[in-house]
Amino acid sequence: MQTISEYQQYFSEYLERQYISKEPKNLYEPISYILKLGGKRLRPVLVLMSSEIFGTSYTKALDAALAVEVFHNFSLIHDDIMDDAPLRRGEETVHEKWDLNTGILSGDAMLIRAYQLFENYDSQIFKELAQLFSITAIQVCEGQQYDIDFETREDVTIAEYIKMIEFKTAVLVGAALKMGAIVAGVGDKEKALIYDFGRLLGLAFQLQDDYLDAFGDPKSFGKQVGGDIIENKKTFLFLKAFEHGTPKEKKELLGLFSLNPENPSQKIELVKSLYEDTGARELTRKEIEKYTDKAFSVLKKLDITEDRKVLLRSFGENLMNRSV
Repeated sequence: MQTISEYQQYFSEYLERQYISKEPKNLYEPISYILKLGGKRLRPVLVLMSSEIFGTSYTKALDAALAVEVFHNFSLIHDDIMDDAPLRRGEETVHEKWDLNTGILSGDAMLIRAYQLFENYDSQIFKELAQLFSITAIQVCEGQQYDIDFETREDVTIAEYIKMIEFKTAVLVGAALKMGAIVAGVGDKEKALIYDFGRLLGLAFQLQDDYLDAFGDPKSFGKQVGGDIIENKKTFLFLKAFEHGTPKEKKELLGLFSLNPENPSQKIELVKSLYEDTGARELTRKEIEKYTDKAFSVLKKLDITEDRKVLLRSFGENLMNRSV
């Protein structure tokens, strides 16, 4: 087994060797550009780690890991178009650096390229990887549509919100781990368990992202605190505050989320106070703990050595150990 930083290094070196430089340049240069913007490479690392946890060298899982990373970045290009986002990881988004049509077409090519990478495996592994990938890709699209729909709805339930973040974020984490297990050729039970571990951890991670957006330390969180509040996003915190608030608090919350002040600092503080007063802050922390504990309970059922269970648990703890 390797360390997380070693897996990141191995994957980055492999990715460097895969960059496409051919005509037409306006199709392939944006693909290389988005992939070179970096990030933690969390999902491909999970593919590599999972294959080795189940006794197969990470080198055999590199193409599956690359497929996951290419798909993830394809989704970012199209998300940025839908959000009209000017920046991605501190650099110009693809549609800003080139144009809208280039962003759409290069993203489409990335999705096709992700499928092509599975062709490097034998027929049975190819079939399993492609089937999992197809299900996951559709769920990610469904999650994105739910997220868009929720922007104009005032009756979103907690259950609907959990389903949205599960599809938009968590299923790809689960799929990454399951892909490593597929490459390793383990049984269906282990594949299902490692998928559930990733899915549950992904849910906890996204809920923590909601929490930290309001209550995190901006230095360690790496984002502007209160960004979701500025954008009037109805996150888990908002839904819990609305569920448990008094009629007066609900009215105040809705009023604040109808405003777009030039200086949003007062709005952020007022909303955060409502999250405190309604108990939403503490309820969100408990929900994060619930899904984290559920993820770790899955590890006990996996048929792997204890030291590898410890490695997965350590990964989960490090993932969730962001400043609150």
